[in-house]
Amino acid sequence: MRAEQISVFLENKAGRLAEVTAILAEANVNIRALALADTSDFGVLRLIVNDNATAVAALKNQGFTVGKTDVVAVEVEDKPGGLHRILDILHQAGINVEYMYAFVTQSGNNAIMIFRFESIDEAVKLLEANNVKVINGSEVYTL
Repeated sequence: MRAEQISVFLENKAGRLAEVTAILAEANVNIRALALADTSDFGVLRLIVNDNATAVAALKNQGFTVGKTDVVAVEVEDKPGGLHRILDILHQAGINVEYMYAFVTQSGNNAIMIFRFESIDEAVKLLEANNVKVINGSEVYTL
């Protein structure tokens, strides 16, 4: 029940993000979700895309440093308290959320969040035991 995320390390300067999106567009890779974290010198662009192998090859071919990380996609009730319910389940079990970001879909009644956990297997088991829908990676790439 894991999804694979790619991380691209970028110099924090004008145009670098546009370079990444141009490379992905030229390779016909669709970005499904993203998060960007930065410091004064560099940034980390985290992406869920429809074709990881093509994205990684295209970016590495253009000199970018790219890593892969397992993450978990979780369906969250799109109502007040929906995210809190999930975070509270995790908190009560002592599971740390390293980071998270939203996944945009064009239809459906629920939101999707991407989570990175210290212990992915433990988090997935806990969420499923509490009737939280964890979305398989192959499904995430096509949403």
